[in-house]
Amino acid sequence: MLKQFLSKFPRKSSKLDATADPLSNSCSNNAGASGNSIQRATSLNNVSNRSAATTIKRMSSAVFPSSVVAGIEPLLPFKDVPNQEKQNLLVSKLNLCCVIFDFNDPSKNSVEKDLKRQVLIDLVEYVSAGTAKFSEQAVAASCKMFATNLFRLFPPSYRSGSSGGENDEDEPMFDPSWPHLQIVYELLLKFIASPSLDAKVAKKHVDHLFISRLLDLFDSEDPRERDCLKTILHRIYGKFMVHRPFIRKAVSNIFYRFVFETERHNGIAELLEVLGSVISGFALPLKEEHKMFLWRTLIPLHKPRTVGLYLQQLTYCVMQFVEKEPKLASTVIRGLLKYWPVTNSQKEVMFLSEVEEVLEATNLVEFQKIMVPLFRRIGCCLNSSHFQVAERALFLWNNDHIITLIAQNRQVILPVIFPSLERNACSHWNQAVLNLTMNIKKMFQEMDEELFLTCQSKYEEEEEQRVATTEKRRVTWERLETAAAIKPIAGNTPVLVTPVAVPSIVANLC
Repeated sequence: MLKQFLSKFPRKSSKLDATADPLSNSCSNNAGASGNSIQRATSLNNVSNRSAATTIKRMSSAVFPSSVVAGIEPLLPFKDVPNQEKQNLLVSKLNLCCVIFDFNDPSKNSVEKDLKRQVLIDLVEYVSAGTAKFSEQAVAASCKMFATNLFRLFPPSYRSGSSGGENDEDEPMFDPSWPHLQIVYELLLKFIASPSLDAKVAKKHVDHLFISRLLDLFDSEDPRERDCLKTILHRIYGKFMVHRPFIRKAVSNIFYRFVFETERHNGIAELLEVLGSVISGFALPLKEEHKMFLWRTLIPLHKPRTVGLYLQQLTYCVMQFVEKEPKLASTVIRGLLKYWPVTNSQKEVMFLSEVEEVLEATNLVEFQKIMVPLFRRIGCCLNSSHFQVAERALFLWNNDHIITLIAQNRQVILPVIFPSLERNACSHWNQAVLNLTMNIKKMFQEMDEELFLTCQSKYEEEEEQRVATTEKRRVTWERLETAAAIKPIAGNTPVLVTPVAVPSIVANLC
């Protein structure tokens, strides 16, 4: 395998000093860079592995080719070649790193893996130094190496059929090849962030296909990989302005598939975190395209049952829109009411928390547009048999801004909410909910006693009317049952036949 790995390049006689030991120079160069965030591999420097290093050196001299580009051996460190040859050495090292190994078996090709790791570390140090210049050939080789090492299909998850709720306590899955992938991701990040990378040249290779395949990696089950991808995607969005509309559209498509088809994706929270930074940079006034993104993409993300896994990031994105354009507050509230959970108490508590956060940024005009349907829903929450839902709804009255909005519109809100408060006060089983309800009733009474008494009288009248209607319905059914019992059966009139006891029939036959 080692010979196959090293023979990736054609055989040539080296034009450099034959006395140089590329592998040892590379290892010593990596060992000196102690400040680097990547852990240095030291297996080839150990005394026990000197024979392996000697073998690699011998094979490198005999088999390992000089560079395809300019007769440069890729194992050489950058410091040992002149400046005019560094671009060629960079391309050679990148081509060398396109060889893929199986990391599921740690004992397989360990020497080759260490060799490739050292080359990757050399590349990271070279790019981090800030002196690297990227020609179009180097950009093409870099993107090819990134695609070869990073873009891959994930195996089906054994947890794909699980409930996937917000209380899912399964341990995260860790990719066995992460120590290798981490270096590649760091090199990609340094590559994108490098000031010497010309975006006009790089956009030919960091194209829509490259970005689409990068976005597919967000479904990785390894949280470390998703965290790296989050930073890289943000840098790509910032550097390549021409790709920004495509990135937003591609992310929207991932969300659509998640909400309306699969309801399973590992990277929704990370994608939303990137979008939070993107939305904060939107210019005012907001474009119609951005408003449609809020309504068509972000609001439906409240629908899946796993919303608790990314609600914090989703709420941040939504609030960015509301803070930039307060008129969108009523739109957000309508969206929450549209996807309001009716059978999931945990989601209902989350929705109430988000409603409170949105209402804090809502002005009087926008509040008046949605106050009636909103407080009808809050009234239903007040009467919930789940005490956490009822308690969270009652906590809305602890917010000073919300109380101010309610006080200014009490003539409309109190008649809507009063029946729910009265039913809670009379029959709710939880003492904490009962105490909070009595406090809110007292608050409304002090706010406008005349309105409070009017609502109370109207509620009592409606209750009396409801009781009378119920009694009338009961009496009517009793009359119908009595009439049906005494009326003779005639024609095809359907009747309820009392079944004859089977044991008695059997006894008569015997």
